[in-house]
Parts: sequence; structure tokens; C-alpha cells
Amino acid sequence: MPWRVSFTGVVISSHSPMVCFVLHTHLPYVLHHGAWPHGSDWLCEAVAECYMPLINMCDRLADDGIRAGLTLDISPILCEQLAHQDFPALFERYCAEHADLAKADAALFAEQGAEPERIAVATFWQQWYEECAETFREVYDRDIVGQFRRLQDAGIIEIMTCGATHGYFPLLAEDESIYRQVEIAVRAHERHFGRHPRGIWLPECAYRPGYPWRTFLPVFAYSQLQHRESIESILQRHSLQYFVSDEGALSASRPLGFVDERGNRTPTEQTVGTVRQRLEHLSAMDVYRVGSAVADATVSVFTRHTQTALQVWSGSSGYPGDADYLDFHKKFSNSALRYWRVTDNKADMAYKQPYVREWAVHRAREHGRHYAALIEQTLHNRRSQTDAPVVLTLPFDTELFGHWWFEGPLFLEEVLRCIHASPLAHCTTLGECHDVVHPDCVIALPESSWGKDGDHSVWMNEQTQWTWEREYQLEYRLRALFEKHPQYRWTPQMRNVARTIIRQILLAQASDWQFLISTFSAKDYAEMRFHNHVEDAKRCCDIFERLAVTGLVTEDSTAYLRELDERDNIFEAEIDLYLARHGS
Repeated sequence: MPWRVSFTGVVISSHSPMVCFVLHTHLPYVLHHGAWPHGSDWLCEAVAECYMPLINMCDRLADDGIRAGLTLDISPILCEQLAHQDFPALFERYCAEHADLAKADAALFAEQGAEPERIAVATFWQQWYEECAETFREVYDRDIVGQFRRLQDAGIIEIMTCGATHGYFPLLAEDESIYRQVEIAVRAHERHFGRHPRGIWLPECAYRPGYPWRTFLPVFAYSQLQHRESIESILQRHSLQYFVSDEGALSASRPLGFVDERGNRTPTEQTVGTVRQRLEHLSAMDVYRVGSAVADATVSVFTRHTQTALQVWSGSSGYPGDADYLDFHKKFSNSALRYWRVTDNKADMAYKQPYVREWAVHRAREHGRHYAALIEQTLHNRRSQTDAPVVLTLPFDTELFGHWWFEGPLFLEEVLRCIHASPLAHCTTLGECHDVVHPDCVIALPESSWGKDGDHSVWMNEQTQWTWEREYQLEYRLRALFEKHPQYRWTPQMRNVARTIIRQILLAQASDWQFLISTFSAKDYAEMRFHNHVEDAKRCCDIFERLAVTGLVTEDSTAYLRELDERDNIFEAEIDLYLARHGS
């Protein structure tokens, strides 16, 4: 049986070029915050179209003796939702409802004399959702997180962590806010996956070195220069060994030198030979240590190879824009199900042609073979240029494979099969690659992200500035509140309120809200969610203050706190441990 196959103890050689697929798996907290289009349906859709197909893909490969070798980061806030007691029934209901919608569509299409292809797709959707529900119930035992953990324990994939709620690290006003995001993430990962994560996906690949920082927003508490700890230093304190960055950041980085096995650093200007060449000609197909002129460098960075990745994620020039693939945007008004193919990615919706599943499957396999050949050529070219280990890092949003590009999992499976058969390359996880490569070149990364222009502008702009002003005010109030009322004075009731405050602040800090506002993807929903979490945190601060001074809390406040904790029941144990550290 495929789920009994194990690949633990795999030996990786640095002499063969390594391909590292990294899938960033994240959704903001939508459970108990509406259903459609941006509430729990969003979560269920990702499970049905992305997570389950990828799990099934890994099992099919394993059954054929092929190890996927993928690295997935699964954000802690996504794990909290998938592991929540309310999720299984919610997902099964979602599948049943969509199977019924597809069945009704098929009957309507037949009655209207629609083309046979559209009726066939309706039948396909009905079977798709029925099979999703059956697999979830009978094979997965209604446990998605458990399935990922099984694949991890079998050595098929590596699982990294992320920021607890995907907070945008460089723009948070307090280093303690970053510590909180990372510490809670690490502890939650240990709870869900049974081991300490080795790597982390920095939310939005957003990085900031250490330097005197201040905000130019009208928030007095942070308008004066204050030294900020570097992101890699915070990661190091939590025993995290590596992260992923964008190629633009590497291109703008500054080489610092070479570190030997004993940790002794040789400055760039004193290096010679191959090491000197590697420092002078930084390549996205190498792995580096991140440091500064004065700090030790123990955290490594893998770099996205943009040119190779672009062939996959570009909807205009990449594979997903092919005419035969399922069109993401056109949906049937009765059911919101999709029945048309891309046809032409610049064509009006009225000219979209019916989707033919067989054509799409054929194209996915063709494109998978083409991409594997492209990867081989890229690795061969790099191998001819250097004797150093060759690493091709290809990070993508997991939702690309199945949600945005419905045939994406089939494509990825074909790529992995071809690479397995290739004499030129093999797929490895980031951790395996890190162990083999032993990065020794040190660089100083610039402040950066993987957003447009490689800076913070997607998250900090005229549309989102107000969110940061309010978030900074909230960060300051939390610090002032805890300084004014130290933990040795807290009652159990005050501790419970403090936990609720931190939950709401964490949820408000999700970078998703600014992203959805800036891109107009779900602007109203994001603004509402951010506003509500901020206001809930402020009201809880008021309740905490009242408790600290009077020892009393009203019945309305008690009911309100209970409602918040039931709605957003996340990270209870991790926040308690964080508070214990904070109070020591």
C-alpha cells in the first residue's frame, strides 16, 4: 500500500545537481469568519483542489518507488484550521454540496441541449467531489495534517514552518512581535508534526537586516531611531537553519567572506581561487550564509531561480496559460463551477470554449516533460561553469498547483517522474541539500521581499498605511500594558484575557490583509477582518486594564471573551508557553 512506503535514510550526493521544489502552503484564518467567497469555502477549496491532490500525488509516486523529495512549509495558522475539530464536518458538507451542484448542472445542461463536453465536465465535477469526500473520510481518517506528517515521517517530504499567522516581519514595529511570530510557530510546528522545524518560510520572503529603524508614520512611539535585530539573528535564536529569498535580493547583496569548518571568517578581499570567484559572482544556484560585518553567520539562504520558476507561475507566458487548461476565471452562475478552457488568455469570457479533460491531462504531461528537460539543461549549464555543488531552488505558492492551475498537480507529478529517471539531477529537500552543501560563503542580504519590485510596496502603500498605523498603536499598547502590570501580579482571569489579546494581535498581523487590499482581490473582506481583529484586541486590553485595577469584569465582557475564544481558538498552549517566557 502506498502509505506504507518509506524513504527514510536516503543518501544525497553533492556531486549530482540538486533540484529543490519548495511549496509555500498558507491561508489566513478564515474558519468561523463566513463561508463564501472568502470564508471557510476558501479553506475547503484549497484542501480539495490543492492539498489532497498533492498528497495523492506523493502516494502514487511512492507506490512506484519514486520519492517526491518536496519541501513544504505549512503555516501554523493553516494547521490550526485543518486540525480544528470543526473542519472535518465542514469539509464533508462542502464536498456534498458541490457534488449536488454539479449534478444539478448536468441535468440542466442536458435539458438545454448543451454541448456534450460541458455535460461531461459536470459529471466529472460530481465524481471529483464525491471521491474527495470518500478519500478524506475513508483513507485520510479526516485528518489532513496527519497525512502530511505521515509523508514527512516516511522521508517523502520535508515540512518547514512559517510565521505563526504570516506576519510581515520587516514592518512589525517591535522585535518582540517577530519573536512571538517565530516562537509560537516553532512550538505549534512541534505539536502538529512531532519535530523541531529546520527551516522557515519568511512570510512574503520578506527580510530585514539589523539596523537603526524608525517608522515615518504618525505613530510617536516608533518615530525615534531604535536598533532592530536582524531577521537571521532571531531565526538563529530559535534554532532555525535556513530560509528562502528572491533572486533580486541576492543580486543586490554584498559578499562578506568565507567561513571555514571552525567558524573562522576570511574577508572577501583576502579570499582567492574558487571561493573568491563564488563571492564575486553570486549565483542563485548556490547556497549562502547570511550575516553582517560584525555578526556570526549561522543561518543559510536558498534563492529562487527566477528564470526557471517563471516558466511555471506566469499565466501569460508560462504553462498555465495554455489553451487547453481549465479557465480559472469563468464560472457558471448557478454553481460557480468551471466548465470552460483557457482558449485564449486574452479572449473575452464570451469566447471561451468547453473544457475537455483529456486534452488538459495530455498537455499537463507534455509540459511536465518539457519542464524536466528545461531543468536538466539549466543544471547542465551551471555544472559546466563550476565545481561547486549545484542547487536549483524553485519555490511556488502551493495554491498554484490545483487552485489557480487545476492541472498543476498532474504537471508536477510528471516533472518528478522525469527527474527521477534523469541521470543529471535528483530532487532533494532543503534540509538534505543544506547538509550536503555546507554553505561557506557569507553575504549581507538587503531588505527585500518577493513582491512586486522586491520591496515592501505591496504591503505598505497609500491603500494600506492606515493598517500599519493602527497595528503599531496596538503593538505599543501591548508592551505598555505588560510593563505596567507585570505577570507576577496577574490572576488566572487576567492570564486568560492576555491570551485572548495576543490571539487577536496575531490575527491582525497577518500580511494577507494588506496583500488583499493592495491587489483588490478581496479588499472589503480584508479591511473588515483587519479592523475587527484590531478592535477586538483593543477592547480586550480595556478589559485587562479594568481587571488589573478593580479585579472585576462585567457579565457582558465575560460573554464577549468567551465568544472570541470560541471563534478564534488558536495556539492556546503556545501562547501560554510564550507568556511564561515573557514573564520570566
